[in-house]
Amino acid sequence: MKDKKKSLLKYADNVASPVIKQDGVKAWQTDTLKSVNRHFSQKFEEIKIEYSKLIDEFKWNELIYKSRYSFKPLQGKTYHLYQKNDNDKDLFLSIIDPREWDMLFIGSFKLLSNNKWEKIKDE
Repeated sequence: MKDKKKSLLKYADNVASPVIKQDGVKAWQTDTLKSVNRHFSQKFEEIKIEYSKLIDEFKWNELIYKSRYSFKPLQGKTYHLYQKNDNDKDLFLSIIDPREWDMLFIGSFKLLSNNKWEKIKDE
């Protein structure tokens, strides 16, 4: 009975016992580490892109809210941002489409329901 219990041990019980090795642990660790590092690297790149988009949105919103306009913008409507002339920093928001007059056009924006301005892609 004593020998039967010894055969169930997960470790060597004397010097003459065979060496017990855990095969493939290093290879598994290396492969897993590479996989995890790839995941973190990809996630980091996604976060950088998202952060960059957030900064752009913030800058556009700040620019529009600091520009001049003499009306209350309506949510869901498109407005156009213009600059008075090339060397002037004076920006203003208008409902007039850029194809309808010759002003220095900056971009078109839509006011969303959360009062955030969304830049509309140039046509």
